[in-house]
Amino acid sequence: MSLPRRKRTAEEYLAIDRHSDYKNEYFNGDVFAMTGASRKHNLISLNVASSLNGQLADRDCEVYASDMRVKVRPTGLYTYPDVVVVCGVPQFEDEEVDTLLNPIVIIEVLSKTTEGYDRGDKCEHYRLIESLVEVVLIAQDKYHAEHYARQADNQWLLSETNSLDDVIRLRSINCEISLTDVYRKVSLA
Repeated sequence: MSLPRRKRTAEEYLAIDRHSDYKNEYFNGDVFAMTGASRKHNLISLNVASSLNGQLADRDCEVYASDMRVKVRPTGLYTYPDVVVVCGVPQFEDEEVDTLLNPIVIIEVLSKTTEGYDRGDKCEHYRLIESLVEVVLIAQDKYHAEHYARQADNQWLLSETNSLDDVIRLRSINCEISLTDVYRKVSLA
């Protein structure tokens, strides 16, 4: 007989995660250990973060790659997006300065084990962040990216790219990322 896992408070989760050897996500009292990322996943994440960091170097924006925790205040989800951009003054949950509250762009690299969740429930959570303007989901098994952009009426517009000739235009931060750059050194054979 297995005992049910005890629900944790957000404060308990943060205490666990801040002292853990690995990253954990949190939602509705449950703590979920995150698995390591594949080579392709790491290359794509780094390519995107590097491109954005270079384009935003002289602007009032910061780019974080995979280790910045983000809290979705409306739902209580704590998660680690692959790439996060914040412009202006970053807002953090507490004095630890490790849980961002006001991202403007979130980018996730999809993996086989988390693709359904990332594209579904997690993306729904993200779209509730008041400051968030754009979400990009990038495949690691084919040349494909989904770009969600918040519209003036608070609706989200989806555009997709499927060719190395395509460019993802992040209008909220005035940046462009070519799929050639996204998939640099990534073999899909």
